Amino acid sequence: MKPIIVSGIKPSGVLHIGNYLGMIKQSVDLQESGKYSCLYFVADYHSLTTGYKPEEKSAEVMGIITDLLAAGLDPKKSILFVQSHILEHANLAWIFNTLTSMGQLERMVEYKEKVAEGQVPNAGLFDYPVLMAADILLYKARKVPVGEDQRQHLELARDIARTFNKKFGETFPEPEGVFTKALRVMSLSDPKKKMSKTMPAGCLYLTDSPKKIAEKIGAAVTDSQKEVGYDPKNRPGISNLVNIYAEFSDDTPAAVVKKFQGASYKEFKGAAAELVSEKLREIQERKSEIEKNKKEIMRIVGEGAESVRPVAQKTLAEVKNKIGLV
Repeated sequence: MKPIIVSGIKPSGVLHIGNYLGMIKQSVDLQESGKYSCLYFVADYHSLTTGYKPEEKSAEVMGIITDLLAAGLDPKKSILFVQSHILEHANLAWIFNTLTSMGQLERMVEYKEKVAEGQVPNAGLFDYPVLMAADILLYKARKVPVGEDQRQHLELARDIARTFNKKFGETFPEPEGVFTKALRVMSLSDPKKKMSKTMPAGCLYLTDSPKKIAEKIGAAVTDSQKEVGYDPKNRPGISNLVNIYAEFSDDTPAAVVKKFQGASYKEFKGAAAELVSEKLREIQERKSEIEKNKKEIMRIVGEGAESVRPVAQKTLAEVKNKIGLV
């Protein structure tokens, strides 16, 4: 039996290339590897921790589903569902809350970063990692695709599994990380900061037109040197563009630098804009076709929920029995 791999993505507005390279592209690669039983979900409960308009939330959820399908997730090879359609996620998270200390959550770096960025420090944002642990352990997943910025959350999930097993008997495997090879995609306008919707000028959205992509990459911050190079510490701007080109071309940064040896920044930026535009055009065209059939989209996530629900119900029933609930 293939090991189960679980990953989720929040529906919080239009996706940018950092979201695509950091989660979606990696998810498609894992799907195509044939090594895992892949469960991918739209993390709509997680998205409620930030400000939103109720009338826009359903559109965001549908938008993420179509983005995932357009980017290559295949419902014949992976299971795609919506988090809130499986009530056991929240139920298990509550039980895990009783095993998680305040100190563990207070140490979470991402929580501190989000509060520093101006997000309201509500209880859901604080408790976010516990729900994430429930997302993973509900399916007894052995593998979780994560970037370096999620390593701390994965460790908490492992701690919760260990604590539960010690207190109530062996139940959960301690999930291992499948650390994605994609580096953090940084803002085009401030390469020392992660690409974010809060800085739209430096953000390449999956919906951007070729003209807009060319404008943003053309205006991207580089440095005073003239040769394309890769030195993230000392030359973050041009290194970020090299990394973007490398990810979209499935190449290495070293190979990209070699390819553009002797080229001017203008020439390299033009080539990068052309490459990104072509890749996003393919996704945009597929999305345009997919979103015409809302009934089919709902059928896919409905069947996905039906596939995972028995697993979730079985796990929660086992947990309730072991902790003494009737």
